[in-house]
Amino acid sequence: MIEKIEQLLQEVDHLQASNTEELEALRIKYLSKKGAINALMADFRHVPADQKKAVGMRLNELKDKAQEKIAALKEQFEAQDTGLDDIDLTRTAYPVGLGTRHPLSIVKNEIIDIFARMGFNIANGPEVEDDLHVYTKLNFAADHPARDMQDTFFVNVNPNDVTKNIILRSHTSSVQVRTMEQAQPPIRVICPGRVYRNEAISYRAHCFFHQVEGLYIDKGVTFTDLKQVLLLFAQEMFGSDTKIRLRPSYFPFTEPSAEMDISCNICGGTGCPFCKQTGWVEILGCGMVDPNVLEACGIDSNVYSGYAFGMGIERITNLKYQVKDLRMFSENDTRFLREFEAAY
Repeated sequence: MIEKIEQLLQEVDHLQASNTEELEALRIKYLSKKGAINALMADFRHVPADQKKAVGMRLNELKDKAQEKIAALKEQFEAQDTGLDDIDLTRTAYPVGLGTRHPLSIVKNEIIDIFARMGFNIANGPEVEDDLHVYTKLNFAADHPARDMQDTFFVNVNPNDVTKNIILRSHTSSVQVRTMEQAQPPIRVICPGRVYRNEAISYRAHCFFHQVEGLYIDKGVTFTDLKQVLLLFAQEMFGSDTKIRLRPSYFPFTEPSAEMDISCNICGGTGCPFCKQTGWVEILGCGMVDPNVLEACGIDSNVYSGYAFGMGIERITNLKYQVKDLRMFSENDTRFLREFEAAY
């Protein structure tokens, strides 16, 4: 047995491994339950009594040396494996800062919450739409300027039938149309979403922005109902002292139509540069749904009536936070976004 122990001691002295797999194979060969050293331990009972002490000491020396050698090789591999290959050097350095909601998301969620408490459900629709749902069923004339190239982004133009033109929706009223097509009154929905218009980008305009539009259709709906809902919304959004006024206007899809102003939330209605010394700031358009729109969507205008309204989320956000440049909302400047960390 002494000869076997001496032979294994020499082998252990020269152990080498080029990777962790080879090292594991060596550990199994020498130190596992079925390994060479355990096999010698099992044969130790056959050693004569007068040799047990010398053989036992040598056998323990072999086991200790093998364990030390395997451990040393393992430490060597761990020192070499720094894990640099797994590190993304483009990641933000630790500690990673917590993010915040975008100001438009904050205001959109607040608008949705206000109308949800008044019984409005959320309706969604596609951003890539057809002319039929964006213009035709909303009572836009065939030669209406909104259909022109300088106002609308066209994806696909059908010269034989303009109602089949594919466009990027210019308002979320198309969602109202799809809702009226698919459901019968009573209908009470709001339609938040992104819209697109072919406009030059500046501090006061952008080629895409966000809207929330509302629609309520039922028997006996009047303009008074619309006014009360909008007054409640304005006071919930801007404060209980907020006043509103409705000015006559024109939209193809509502009749009568109005623009709604609120008392300036900066000067309280006394006049300031923000409201151009008038004391009022316009925030949305509204009106009673035109009977032609109801009929085009399969709703009997002799039985049902309804109102609709629409507002720009950027406009409301400007009023709440006095953001002067619309471009800030889409530039992803983290310095700007951090200003809203405590806004929700």
